[in-house]
Amino acid sequence: MSIPVLIAVRGARESAIAAIVGAAPGLKVARRCADLSEALAAAHAGVGAVVLVSEQPHLHRGTVADFAAAGVVVVGVPSGADAADHLRGLGIDDLVPTDADADSLAAVVTGAARRAPDRDFAASASPIPAVAPVTRGAVIAVWGPAGAPGRTTLAAAMAHDLAQHEGVILVDVDTYGGAVAQTLGLLDEAPGIAALARASLHGTLTDETVARHALAVSPGLRVLSGITRPDRWPELSPSALEPVWELLRKHAAVTIIDCASPLESDEELQYDTRAPQRNGATLSALAAADVVVAIGSAEPVGLQRLVHGLAALEAVVPEATTPRLVVVNRVRASVAGVRPREAIADALLRYSGVQKVWMVGWDPRACDAAALAGQALGERAPRSAARRGMQAVAMAARAMVSARSAAASVSR
Repeated sequence: MSIPVLIAVRGARESAIAAIVGAAPGLKVARRCADLSEALAAAHAGVGAVVLVSEQPHLHRGTVADFAAAGVVVVGVPSGADAADHLRGLGIDDLVPTDADADSLAAVVTGAARRAPDRDFAASASPIPAVAPVTRGAVIAVWGPAGAPGRTTLAAAMAHDLAQHEGVILVDVDTYGGAVAQTLGLLDEAPGIAALARASLHGTLTDETVARHALAVSPGLRVLSGITRPDRWPELSPSALEPVWELLRKHAAVTIIDCASPLESDEELQYDTRAPQRNGATLSALAAADVVVAIGSAEPVGLQRLVHGLAALEAVVPEATTPRLVVVNRVRASVAGVRPREAIADALLRYSGVQKVWMVGWDPRACDAAALAGQALGERAPRSAARRGMQAVAMAARAMVSARSAAASVSR
């Protein structure tokens, strides 16, 4: 019976501590956490029995009490004598010696685990946490053509803003260059969506699987990170993902899916038998979506790609069956003329028949600050022009989902 250990250690020591825990008899690494918030979320999800923490700015007595309330014992990993005194002052009695080897660390952690509430770790290291009742959550897919129009930035911003009012899960299924984890400052070594797809493929997908792999980023917002390398795309097959979308509707009022740009499904032409589809994850997400948010960039090349992309999108998910919002990002006069909003709206109406275009202004300073901090725009630059535009898109998409649900209820 192994004791599951959470690791929230800052700095270069983190990898060494994780290696020692992994090698120590009777211990196992339950999760390597990017910060205390992630560790607390994992603790409340029942993932660990002990958490290893180092001295850090946001560690205080309240944090230690929060871990205790979750039934997790805190063990300090000080960098020196002064740090050890500081951790003791916070009420952390169990400390790992600075020169600890696997045996001494295991002894400290095992001793601490004896004070944890009794749990059957052999049966499950991850009990199912309480989930707010959701009758049937909505699915919103964020898609855009090639050329980095801002799909991930928009998806993260929408997720953050909607999470202020209801439970949201943000999912990364970009099989070419998924970046949700990096955008929100998360470790991406264990892609959550791949774990759910694997469980689905083997018939073991449960509520517990979602609870274990959906990382809590902020109140109301959880993330299923994407694959860490593009060559792992076969793990995200449509047959594995379709049950995932249905299950996520039970766990969040809104599921937002960040999709890749390619929409072709002609991989089958290269095989005599049933073919794998690299774009299958995106096609599956679009097919499951209640609303599709299509984003392009305001530059002339970006608008041209958006026009062509909307035609391809129509062939995959007709607007008559799946409503969509069309968004143009980085709107500015220097690339679209004196009246950029009018020029862009006229072009999309003429060439794609788009009646309503949602515009997001050019705000590089705010976007750069959010990218550097690993935060959503609403968290880092809540008053920026770009954030206001993306917030309007989020609210419009949510209203569209609600209107569609109301219409469906009336028709029944």
